Amino acid sequence: MQDTLKAAVTLPGEDFSRVALTPAAVQLLRKLWLQHGPLMFHQSGGCCDGSSPMCYPAGDFITAEADVLLGLFDLSDGLEPRPLEFWMSREQFSYWSHTHLTVDVVPGRGSGFSVEAPEGKRFLIRSTLMDWPA
Repeated sequence: MQDTLKAAVTLPGEDFSRVALTPAAVQLLRKLWLQHGPLMFHQSGGCCDGSSPMCYPAGDFITAEADVLLGLFDLSDGLEPRPLEFWMSREQFSYWSHTHLTVDVVPGRGSGFSVEAPEGKRFLIRSTLMDWPA
C-alpha cells in the first residue's frame, strides 16, 4: 500500500519496518488521541477478536516478556510528538514473523475493548509476505 506511515524499526538486528498504518488509520488514531490521550496497539492471537489489533490508552494493556514491540509510530501533526507503540504477543509473532502488517480501518464494530469501537469503525490487519532484504 502506498502512502502508508511506516513504523520505526524496533527489533534488534533488523533494518526494515514490519508494520504500517494506512492514511485512514492515521486519521482515526489522531482523533482517538485527542479523546483518550496517548495510545498503543496490541495484536494477540487469542479469542474475542484476537485477530484484530486492539487499540488501548497507553499503559492500559500491560506488556511483558510474552510480547514483542514490532514498531513505533509518530502520529504527530507537527505540533507535538505522539508516539504509538505496536505490540504483538511473542507466540503470535512466531507465526507472523514472515509477514508485513498494515493496520487499516473499516466500517463496523470490533471488540468492545478497543477504543475505536464507539466510532462505528474497527481496525484490522492486512498482511503481505515480507520481501526479505537482500
